[in-house]
Amino acid sequence: MKPAAFEYFRPDTVGEALELLATYPDAKLMAGGQSLIALMNLRLARPSAIIDIGRLEELTRIFDDTDDLILGALVTHRTVEVDPLIAARAPLLADAARYIGHVGIRNRGTIGGSVAHADPAAEMPLATLVLGATFHSDSASGGRRQIPAEDMFVSLYTNALEPDEIITWISVPATRAGQGWGFVEYAHQHGDYGLAGAGCVLAVGADGRIASLRCAVLSAADRPLLFMGDDVVGERPSARLWDTLATRWAQSTEPSAEDPDYGRRLCEAAVRQSLADAHRRLAILEGNPDGRR
Repeated sequence: MKPAAFEYFRPDTVGEALELLATYPDAKLMAGGQSLIALMNLRLARPSAIIDIGRLEELTRIFDDTDDLILGALVTHRTVEVDPLIAARAPLLADAARYIGHVGIRNRGTIGGSVAHADPAAEMPLATLVLGATFHSDSASGGRRQIPAEDMFVSLYTNALEPDEIITWISVPATRAGQGWGFVEYAHQHGDYGLAGAGCVLAVGADGRIASLRCAVLSAADRPLLFMGDDVVGERPSARLWDTLATRWAQSTEPSAEDPDYGRRLCEAAVRQSLADAHRRLAILEGNPDGRR
């Protein structure tokens, strides 16, 4: 099929894009177009206008701040995957990116586009959620505001942006000393949509006990789900603890698969493995590869 008729605009600045959004309230922004074009071809999306923001080079930059990594919304998945600064400062983000489709898709798809699309099976919403990212948005009517990742993903393909807002920048807290991370995704084959996936960030104190724990899962509800391990702060990391958390968190999910129980079992396995990987990486970084203290 072919898309319904629409007007096409390609602004050169963020300001021009915002003016167009204000003029065409039902317009759709197109960054990489990897998701939007498919929906339009199926007539599941019929915008009156497309605003192609691919020329906004100002949003392709990456900055290393003191505590955060600042990414422009048009940074591609491929850049997230291979950029050495991202790998050093936010390795979970880089690892998650390599699960997105194939290289051709990663070369065009953008982190801001993926977040705005709010697909509950997508990797970037999960990664930004577990990392506690903040999204900076602009609009002609409301100016600038900040949206925590915890508030961005509302429901299936639904985000917290106003119709005239554009995600411009993303602040990602950098991984610190004393933190380990893990990301796991299960699919029929690499590049397919994830049947289940989990990412986590584990922090321990000088005594080796858990100081904080964040975990998020994909394909487990109508949005990526975040779990906080506040109740295990002060405990020692262990395989038994990972089993307990994985079982508990997976049981609270609502997979949309034909067999939800199967989806929960996959989710449980992904959570367990991501927690174990985070602990293993933390032990390696601290020069203790067997994980003992």
